[in-house]
Amino acid sequence: MKNLYKKKIIVSGAVGRMGKTICKMVINEDSYELVGAVDVIEQGNDIYSLLGMESKEELYINNDLVEEINGKKADVVIDFTNPEVVMKNIEKVLKTKTNMVVGTTGFDQADLKKVRKWANEYDTSIMIAPNFALGAVMMMEFSRKAAQFFKQAEIIELHHDGKMDAPSGTAVKTAEMISESREKPKEKVNKKFIEKLKGARGAKLDDIHIHSVRLQGLVAHQEVIFGGEGQTLKIRHDSINRESFMPGIKLAVNKIEKLRGLVYGLDQIMDI
Repeated sequence: MKNLYKKKIIVSGAVGRMGKTICKMVINEDSYELVGAVDVIEQGNDIYSLLGMESKEELYINNDLVEEINGKKADVVIDFTNPEVVMKNIEKVLKTKTNMVVGTTGFDQADLKKVRKWANEYDTSIMIAPNFALGAVMMMEFSRKAAQFFKQAEIIELHHDGKMDAPSGTAVKTAEMISESREKPKEKVNKKFIEKLKGARGAKLDDIHIHSVRLQGLVAHQEVIFGGEGQTLKIRHDSINRESFMPGIKLAVNKIEKLRGLVYGLDQIMDI
């Protein structure tokens, strides 16, 4: 006999471009039920109408995340909001002992330390991923492997002009993975660069330069360029549309109950 239980899901940031795509995915997934849509705009409006979808029921947008969780008894909250509010959202949700999947970026190590503390304190599971595109995770993993053979690397990340944080979480995570993977040279090569325009060489993590591009028409793209003697290696991933993130989000939602505390990075639950 089929298990008829559906995971009850609340989407925080439901009216954003990613939020709307996630809401559609949840509605169309047989094993999920969209029980709440939270956002600071379009309050009181029906999410189905905003999505252009027909439904026998109406689901009104609320700006009170905790009220939605307590009223709807959600299993999982999916958060795609913005770096300015995500930490407050996480603390609120974990206090209710509700599991969370977070795609909002902009976390630093101090933030992750706080989230880990909350998750342990409230015995709750939370997955935070810099990127939910399966191909992007593979790009990062391939970069980790390539770093063992190339001493130099630079990262170019490109996103739509509405992305608030720079560099992207994916770029930072990739740089960290490269830095951890490669053998550090015994002596640093001292090369002097003259920046005629400040920032021309981009940001820097360890000695890896990261360049951020923000333009209309883009979604999410990243290229990692490795340099070696007489050769270069380029590893690139492109998200052409926001549907590219849905398989990774579903993977996280389906596994969240079996996780413990904070899990950072989709690679932690992928068999790669």
